[in-house]
Formats: sequence, C-alpha cells, structure tokens
Amino acid sequence: MKKAPIHRFADSPIHRFTHSPIFIALWLALLFLPFKGLEAAGVLFIVLFAAVSLLRVFKNYAGKIKGLLSSLKKFISGRIRIKLPESKTRSIALTLLMSVVVMALPFYGHDYLIDIAVLSGIYIILAQGLNIVVGFTGLLNLGFVAFYAIGAYSYALLNTKLGIGFWASLPLSVMLVTLSGFILAIPALRLKGDYLAIVTLGFGEIVRLVLNNWDSFTKGPNGIGGIEPPHIFGMQISRLGQFYYFIIIFVLLAVFIIRRVAASRIGRAWIAIREDEIASSSIGINTTAYKLYSFAFGAFWAGLAGVLFAAKMQFVSPESFTFMESVLILCMVILGGLGSIPGVILGAIILVMLPEMLREVQLYRMLALGSGLVMLMIFRPQGLMGGKGVSFRS
Repeated sequence: MKKAPIHRFADSPIHRFTHSPIFIALWLALLFLPFKGLEAAGVLFIVLFAAVSLLRVFKNYAGKIKGLLSSLKKFISGRIRIKLPESKTRSIALTLLMSVVVMALPFYGHDYLIDIAVLSGIYIILAQGLNIVVGFTGLLNLGFVAFYAIGAYSYALLNTKLGIGFWASLPLSVMLVTLSGFILAIPALRLKGDYLAIVTLGFGEIVRLVLNNWDSFTKGPNGIGGIEPPHIFGMQISRLGQFYYFIIIFVLLAVFIIRRVAASRIGRAWIAIREDEIASSSIGINTTAYKLYSFAFGAFWAGLAGVLFAAKMQFVSPESFTFMESVLILCMVILGGLGSIPGVILGAIILVMLPEMLREVQLYRMLALGSGLVMLMIFRPQGLMGGKGVSFRS
C-alpha cells in the first residue's frame, strides 16, 4: 500500500512553534494592536492564550471525554430502561426541525434577515458549483466569479435589450455560461496546480474588465438596471418572502442533482482524478474529458446563480464580480470542507451571515473573519464537515 507522504517540516521546531498557543495568541494580538493600543492587545493576548491552551487540552482528551459520555449514555439507558434515539433517527429529527425553521422564516423573520437568507441561497448554489471543480476534481479555480458574472449579465441583456422574460432567458443564459466554461477548460486544463489557478484568475479579470469598459453594450461601471423579476402563472415574484421560497426550490434542486452526480460514475472519476491523476489515467479514466465535464458542470451552477442574482437585485454592475468574490466563494468551499455538499452549505451560510452580524464593528469585521479562517486552518484544515485536508496537487 502506498504510504502517505510526510511533510519534511511537520515535526520541526518551527512547525511546533507556529502551532503553539503562544504564537497564535501573539499573532492575533498583534493584528489588533494598531486599532486598540498596547494595553488592550496585551489583555487580548492573555485571553487568547488561555482559550487556545484550553482548546488544545480539550483536543488531547477528546477521545476520553467521548468514551465517558458513551459510558454515561449506556448507564442511563440501562437504569431508566429507555431506548435512546439512534443516530439515523436523530438525523431525521434534526432535518425535519431545520426544514420547519427554514420554511417558516418569512413568517417570523425580519425583512433584513430574509434578504440575507436569499443571498445565502444564491451563494450556496454558487459555492456548490465551485465545489465540483475544487472539491471533487481538485482543480484550483480563482476566476470562478467570471461564470457568475456571465450568467447575471446574460439575463440582464436578454431581458433589457430583447425583452425576453426570466424563464426563456434562464436556459439560454445557463447554456452560454456552460459553453464558456467548456471553452475555457480546453486550453486551461493543459496546465496544473498554480499555473491553472493563474490562468483562471486572468480569465476572471478579463471578463470583469470587458464588462466595465464596454460602455455601449454593458453600460460599463453604471451597470444595467430595470431587470424584470421572475413571473409564475402571471404573478410577479418581487416580494422578499416570495423570492425566498423561489430560491429554496433552486437550492434543493442544485443539492439533489449534485449529490446524484457525485454518487455516479462521473463523480467517482472526479474524486479519482483529485486523488491521483496518473493512476486514474492508467486504469482507463479519460482525465481530460472528465475535467472538462467538471469545469462545464461547475460553470452551469455559477450561471444559474448569476441569473438568480440579477433577477433578485434587478440591477447588475461589474463591482459585484471582483476577484474578492472568487476568494469569498473559495473560502466557503474550504471552510465547509472540500467535496462536502452539506459542509459547503454551512460554509456559505456562515460567510454570508457573519459579516452582516459584525456590521456594527465595521473596522474589525473583516479582520475578525480572516482571523477566524486562519484559526480554522490551523486546528481543522479539512474544514467544518470535511474528511480531507486542503491540498492541491500539481
């Protein structure tokens, strides 16, 4: 059996020091030093050092704590003579509870919360598309926002210039984005690793600059307004509550289809390519074709998310499709866990809602968000719900 390679610095003094509680606390305290001063940074250092040390202790004894809780569960079950719910039953109950909460949100939630939930749904679809490329196939794409932009602008232009409605524009826009992903993949997939990332990054910037400078067609930085929202049976879906349920349908559809594809022969081929492309090729997998499928299928969902974004906002501009959007989408995938569909859903919700929750502290919210992501990569590099560490083979 092939042994997993061991990183040469995994047990070095530098590696141990950079993962120690004192280094982590000092690093975060130094980040806050320019904003809060020396005294506050010192207090923060002490608090963080204590917190990280406790986390390390808990991590070291997690197995013993789990065993103790398991013994306690058996003891209670034997004494009280009740059958505690099995894991599958708990999962079903939790799913039903979450479904009730999600479906009832428009009835008890504020418009601001519903608006964030709608945006979260769009980003879930978008992040699932990138998860196909990065998580399943292992291809680092830093220009994924370009497909998102093409989808949004396709619907905006078809609707405002040709008067084509949402349902007629949707397949046309998504087909155009899928074709764009396929065309980009043909030359790009000759490259690997960092070189592929640079090419996709360049593609994303080219699309943004074209949208920003082609004034006669895209109206440049002024953007395109007056986009019609969707209609169902003659009823306009313009209210937040209506659009919320509209987005939920597309999210469920995306998750269902992606799960089915991931469990199919195509999905298994993607995972095989991610693990070892040479071995995959040697057993008869057409790696080039499957990578093309991955790029095109991921672009399909990005295009769908772009159309939904344009329909929801009723306005699009190049400022919505910058490189930082690509970084944010990639962070959603890494935070949730590469190749984990529920993990990506969780990552998208967290990274959409957390900055909004920290909006009152404008100066620190992105700093806190970035610090949290760094801490996660130190303590759980496989993501919140992932089983693998973050790695891109070159």
